[in-house]
Amino acid sequence: MTHELIGISVLWLFLFGYVVVASIDFGAGVFNAYSLLTGRKHILTNIIQRYLSPVWEVTNVFLVFFFVGMVGFFPKTAFYYGTILLVPASIAIILIAIRGSYYAFETYGSRGHKGYTFMYGLSGLFIPASLSIVLTISEGGFVSIVDNQPVLDYWALFTSPLTWSIVVLSLAAVLYISAVFLTWYANKAQDQKATDLLRKYALIWAAPLMISAAGIIVELREHNAEHYARMLNMWWLFGLSFVLFLGTVWLIWRRQKYGLAFGLLAGQFTLAFFAYGISHYPYLLYPYLTLYDSFTNEAMAVALIIAFIAGLCLLIPSLWLLLRLFLFDKDYVRGKS
Repeated sequence: MTHELIGISVLWLFLFGYVVVASIDFGAGVFNAYSLLTGRKHILTNIIQRYLSPVWEVTNVFLVFFFVGMVGFFPKTAFYYGTILLVPASIAIILIAIRGSYYAFETYGSRGHKGYTFMYGLSGLFIPASLSIVLTISEGGFVSIVDNQPVLDYWALFTSPLTWSIVVLSLAAVLYISAVFLTWYANKAQDQKATDLLRKYALIWAAPLMISAAGIIVELREHNAEHYARMLNMWWLFGLSFVLFLGTVWLIWRRQKYGLAFGLLAGQFTLAFFAYGISHYPYLLYPYLTLYDSFTNEAMAVALIIAFIAGLCLLIPSLWLLLRLFLFDKDYVRGKS
């Protein structure tokens, strides 16, 4: 395996970690705000607060690793994406900062403040929507080179069905992942009312997830035929992902083995996420940028690979300890400590 493939594989793994951990975080904020709006705060707030308290500060670690690594491994991405993503990325960064501030105010300041709760929840929708635009841009057709500078066609981007298909998928995935995990978490806390409500949310968002995923494939057929053909070659990975999706929905529907259901969900998204990444190879931005014409020098590549693998080996055990000592501690999850 070449250094380019090792580098992008490590980065894709960090991005996948962010997608899963951040989705649970974002969705929890949305469900908390929605429960306040519908008068169900007494059912969900305690469970959601117990989840968010230990983990909200570490969610963005994966994202920081990914962006630093992307610029380190592929310096030309700073030239292309740094220019065309100035507005979307700036909005996302501002929202992430606002989200952290509102959670701090809610947790350590005026508890129960409705404004903080709603802003925290809304940011959980706007952040994945703004970040998902990067995937749309990477498919090509929205960027042109003018006077040796990349220029983003905002009108084409925001009127493209592909853009909105990806945005809808990102929102559905956030709410579905979060609902399935929190169903398991509420069940571990032996909170039957919260478990039933979150189970209902998980089943509701399962269908939009699959419909929007299918919509992206349909839109890609017209927008980027090369990528569409590569995705068809990965049909067996997407097929296995769909089978795991059915397993998750079946267990949730039957009210059985919520932990296994989340494990199947993790497998589902792992297969789909990496199948998408493999089918996108070798392009970072159609048709201007590939892995091979933007890679750093060999010495820097080796140093970055070692550093990022070491970081991954440190981060995963840290998250395991966080889950073991806090989230799934018997007394903590039941609110006894």
